[in-house]
This record gives sequence, C-alpha cells and structure tokens, in this order.
Amino acid sequence: MNWDESSLGLLTALSIGFLIGTVRERLHRPGAMKAGVRTHAIVALTGAITFAMGTPFFITALLVTGSMMAIGYRQSASQDPGMTGEFTLFLTMVLAGLATTQASRAAAIGVVVAGLLFIKKPLRKFSQEILTEHELEDALMLFASALVVLPLLPTTPIDPWHALNPYAMWKVVVLIMGVGMLGHVCMRVAGARWGLPLAGFFSGFISSTAAVAEFGHKAHEKPALESTASAAALLSVLSSLMLFTLVLAASAPELLRSVAWPLASAGLALFLVAAYLIRHTEITDSFQLTSTKHAFKTTHALMIATTISAVILCAAWLKSHFGDSGAFATSVIVGLVEIHAAAVGISQLSHTELAQSAYARWGVIGILASSAISKIFLAYFIGGARYGHRIAIGLSALLAAASLCMLGLGN
Repeated sequence: MNWDESSLGLLTALSIGFLIGTVRERLHRPGAMKAGVRTHAIVALTGAITFAMGTPFFITALLVTGSMMAIGYRQSASQDPGMTGEFTLFLTMVLAGLATTQASRAAAIGVVVAGLLFIKKPLRKFSQEILTEHELEDALMLFASALVVLPLLPTTPIDPWHALNPYAMWKVVVLIMGVGMLGHVCMRVAGARWGLPLAGFFSGFISSTAAVAEFGHKAHEKPALESTASAAALLSVLSSLMLFTLVLAASAPELLRSVAWPLASAGLALFLVAAYLIRHTEITDSFQLTSTKHAFKTTHALMIATTISAVILCAAWLKSHFGDSGAFATSVIVGLVEIHAAAVGISQLSHTELAQSAYARWGVIGILASSAISKIFLAYFIGGARYGHRIAIGLSALLAAASLCMLGLGN
C-alpha cells in the first residue's frame, strides 16, 4: 500500500470516528456516556493502524476493545441497559479497518450509521406511537407474501393452454396488498385531500384495477372520501395509461407513433376530470383517518386475483379455438383486467402487415375501452353508485378524447 492510499484510509477512518462520535455525544447529556468524539476517533485510528499491520493485530484490537466494552456495560447496565453505544463503538473500529482498503464504501456505511443514530427519537416515536399493531400485522403479512410465499411458487404455467402462472397470480395478490399499504401510508402522512390522489397515481404503475377496487372500498366505508377516492382512482388509471404507452414504445414503436396523439388526449382528459374532483373536495378539519385499522384486506386481494385468473383462462381458451385470427379479440378480453398484458399481445401483431392498418390502431382503443368497462363495473360493484358515476365520467372522457382524436387524424 502506497502513502496516498494509507493517508486516505487513515483520514477516512478518523472522519468516521469523528462523525459517529459527534452524533453520539450530541444526543446525550454531558457525563451520561462513556464513548464520545475522542473515544470514537481514537478507536477508529486504532482500527485503521492495526488493520494495516496485519490480521492478527486487528483481531487483537477487536478483542481488547470488546473486552473493555463488556466491562463498561457491566458497570452501567443498571442505569442504561441499552447496548447501542457498545455496538456502535465496535462498528467504528470495523469500519476503520475497512477504510484502509475500501475508503468510499466505509465512508458511506459510516454516514448511514450516523444517520441511524441521529434519528433515534423519530424511529422510537414511529415504532411506539405512530405505527399501530394492525399496521404492523399488515406489514408482516405483506413481507411474508412477497419474500416467503412468492419465491416458492412455480413460475411455469399449470393449465392446458399455458396461460395461468401461479407466480404471476400471487404477484397480483402481493401488488394489491402493496396498493392498500401505499394508500394507507400516504393518507396517514399527507392527509385525505392529497394522500389519496398521491397514492392513486403511484399505485397505478402497479395495478390500476386493484387501485380502483381499493379506493372503491374506501369510498364505500367513508362517504366523505368519495370525491377524493374517485380522483385517486382516475389518477391510477392515468399512470397505468402512461405505463401502457411505455410498453407500446418498447414493443411496437411504429404502432405507438400512430396512436400517440389519441393516447395523449385520453391522458389529458383523465387528468382534468381528476383535478376537478380534487378541487371540489370538501373535507372538514375534524375528519380523522385513524379509524382505518387495516391497510388492506387479504380476502379482497385473493378475490381480485381469482377473477383475473378466470379471465385469463377464458382468453386462453378462446385463442386456442380461434387461432391467431382472434388475437385482437383476445387482447381486448385481457384488457378487461390487465391492459399492459394486452399491450404486449397486440405488439406481437405489430410485426405483421396489420401494424399500419386502422384495424391495429383501433385495436388499441378497443383495449382501452375494455379496460374502462371493467373498471366502471368494478367501481359500481365495490364503491357504490356515486363512486361509480364519477369513475364512469372520467373513463368516458378518456375514451371520447381518444376516439375523437383518432377520427380527427383520419384513422
């Protein structure tokens, strides 16, 4: 190791010690802690020097430091049973050793450690006061579904038509749970007026169908949220439309160029309706959202996944009986529940002579129409008449704008 690398490692280790020690000392009153700025800086230098001398020296330094920490904890455990300070001091020495070979990585980790120490009070408040037991239960169920159950499912189709994928179907369940969790968190953070629209827009990149259903539940349970929930659902359709456009851009750029203006007009009309609903929302200051205990309903997510599976199987059966000539019809059927899958299906035909025909371009409008019909039905079924009316108006404006623009272009 040359002098420049050694100097950089020592300076990085010293900086890490100063940073972590400063945060530790800042958060404690004078005399209430044993390891402050000087201790962390000295331990960091010790770690860097012994690591450069060789592994045996570094291990010896770790053992000595660990022993001194154990003795100090034994003496102070009755007044301060926490072990954050002891482990932080030990980690400072480890990071100092890492800094001699990987200075940038050690520095980045040191900043993260200092940040975690600095937000001690907000983290404690979040875990003990803000986060409810029901929300923690929902979060654990979401993580278990995504990280435990999902990887265990087969990724190959199990039906005769090779269309139904258990992995993909359970992913829908996970996404629906995630939509509910995202909406719940946004409402808690930003409030009902802006939290729901924000959650709606971002959840649409995952599944606008799930978002329409989820916000329909909120509108049904809390009639005061009907207008805002409707706007959130329409914004989820807007973001889903944006993703639909990106899918077409990647799979069928020529087809996208021919329908770009109709899609843009549809998005603008949808946004204007959603903005109108948000602007004319009246929620009193006394309205509280804390009564919503759970972020999502597992049975609701399973029901929607089952419905999507049934529609996919139906579409696969039709395609097997009518062949490629029914590909457009199949895409429209799939568009009832998943317009992005329908976009992939219609893009497969874009390599044929149909790509430049009006039939292909109106096929895109047909997919949007089938998706709108299914969402309107879902809105009336789950959210009630008033919620359904608002969704119907917004999606009708989308279809009208796209169709009129297509006619205006002479397609």
